[in-house]
Formats: sequence, structure tokens, C-alpha cells
Amino acid sequence: MNTRVLVLMSLLVGMGAVLHAAMPGVLGGMKLDLMLTMMFLGILLFPEKKNVLIIGIVAGVISALTTTFPAGQIPNMIDKPISAFAFFGLFLLVKKYSRNVVVASILAAVGTVVSGTIFLGSALLIAGLPGTSTFFGLFIGIVLPTAAMSAVLMIIVYPIAQQIIKRSRLIIQS
Repeated sequence: MNTRVLVLMSLLVGMGAVLHAAMPGVLGGMKLDLMLTMMFLGILLFPEKKNVLIIGIVAGVISALTTTFPAGQIPNMIDKPISAFAFFGLFLLVKKYSRNVVVASILAAVGTVVSGTIFLGSALLIAGLPGTSTFFGLFIGIVLPTAAMSAVLMIIVYPIAQQIIKRSRLIIQS
């Protein structure tokens, strides 16, 4: 595995950790999870199965450590690796167009919806949802706004990341 890729992915996960930790828990303690955007960005920049596995596991562990959702540790650790590979599958379907920032932002939004569904579903099955929260209430109140924020953030960050990697010649993108 390329050490440069590991370092760059760790920087993305670190930025995602800061975004995740700084975001306050809102409905039922659930956060707008911008760690996902950084995870998806890492997959877009370094699209290999081993990188997807690593970034998915690490993002899951760090999200679990910074969650404010009651009993959200296990759902985070289930959600992130599965969402990483679901996103990777979607990426492979549109790989020809993946360098387009609009396509990348749509992928990020869809990936966030998939992630939110997996997180809420696993939380519901494992520990139940907090208080009087419902699956659909949390989905509409948290997952959909997070998907929109993820798409906007990807529109801003993806071209910057592409330029940094291109200009610094850190890696050669496929």
C-alpha cells in the first residue's frame, strides 16, 4: 500500500473527525455526519478496494468515538464500512463521469442517504431509537439535510482536492 495514499486518507479522516466532533447532536442525539463526505472524498480520490475497506473501518471507529446518539457506537461501526462499499459500487457504475463535480456531489448525496438508512436501521434493531423519535422523523430531519450538506460540501472540496493532488504530483490518478 502506498504510504502517501495512507497519509492523505488519514488527513481526510482527521478533517472528518473534526467536523463530526464539532457538530452538535440534534434530533435524538443524531448528528449531521460530515465524516461521510470526507470518507466519500477519499474513495473518489483513491478508488481501490483496500483503500475503501481501510477508510470505511477507520471512519466507523472514529464516528463511534464521537457520536452523541444513544448506543450509536455499534451502528456507526456497521454503517461506515457498508456505506463505503456501497458508495464504491456506485462510483464504479459511473466511473467514466466521476471526475465531474456534479456527479461526485450526487454520489455523495446518495451515499449519505444509504448511510443514514443503514445507521438508523441498525440502531433501530440493536437498541431502538431514542425517546419518541421515529425512523422517518430522523430520516427526514437529519439524513436528508445531511445529504444536501454533503452534496454542497463535495461541490466545494472535490475540485480543490483534485487540484492539490494534480499540482503536487503526490499520486497519479487513474
